[in-house]
Amino acid sequence: MIKVDKLFFTYPGRKEPTLKGMDFTIKKGEIFGFLGPSGAGKSTAQKILIGMLKNYQGGVRIFDQEVSQVRRSYYESIGVAFEFPNFYQRLTAIENLSLFRNLYAGDTAEAAQLLTEMGLMESAHMKVAAYSKGMKMRLNLCRALLNNPDILFLDEPTSGLDPLNAKKVKDKIISLKEEGKTILITTHNMSTADEICDRVAFIVDGKIELIDSPRNLRVLHNKRKVRLEYRKKDHQLVTSEFDLQGIGTNHDFLGILQTRNVETIHTQEATLEDIFINVTGRGLK
Repeated sequence: MIKVDKLFFTYPGRKEPTLKGMDFTIKKGEIFGFLGPSGAGKSTAQKILIGMLKNYQGGVRIFDQEVSQVRRSYYESIGVAFEFPNFYQRLTAIENLSLFRNLYAGDTAEAAQLLTEMGLMESAHMKVAAYSKGMKMRLNLCRALLNNPDILFLDEPTSGLDPLNAKKVKDKIISLKEEGKTILITTHNMSTADEICDRVAFIVDGKIELIDSPRNLRVLHNKRKVRLEYRKKDHQLVTSEFDLQGIGTNHDFLGILQTRNVETIHTQEATLEDIFINVTGRGLK
């Protein structure tokens, strides 16, 4: 669905390029994550993909056409939700969506249905000026879905959301994937990426350092240990670690399982943020 070859981009007036030879592909029906700190080049790459920045070097093909040459019809097939959404503040949510629906030539989704899915129907007739950031973020996703796009570009889709509404957004993104939509997420929220992305790209200083699935990364960087927390007879909490290799025949491990009150047991997997720091030598801030 998306193929990028040796992508370079330099902003006017700057000597140093922001993007320095990016290569990646995104398959149809895939959730792909751009992960990296602020200023890494994530948003610049996304702006090129949606056609906002034209003067790039390299190849960027979407729907088997070069993005620098796309016509107006391209925007009938994509949906975009930026991290800091802009709406007409004096209009209500449903008035905003109705206005944006009229900009599309093709069939569009019902605004009320999208608002209901995002838990905003009760606030549909409230002016957007009174919306919280989290409400605006959910409304932003509604707007991006109005034209039933084949490709979605989402910038920090769970930013400003409480856990309940963040789950609602993540569930919606997963359901869109199941419908065959292709989704590119730009984020520095490793937890969100870990939960919903099929593959992620680590981006630092305009370069892609690594591309892989979150699961493969966790397995590759797994410490190969199992940690137990259990209570002694005097109720003192004890923590013990065992090598994962040969765990099924480890007498000490099996003895604890058989004789102690085990409260927690889990493998010592690295988080995506741990892996990012190990691979790139950089944090996410």
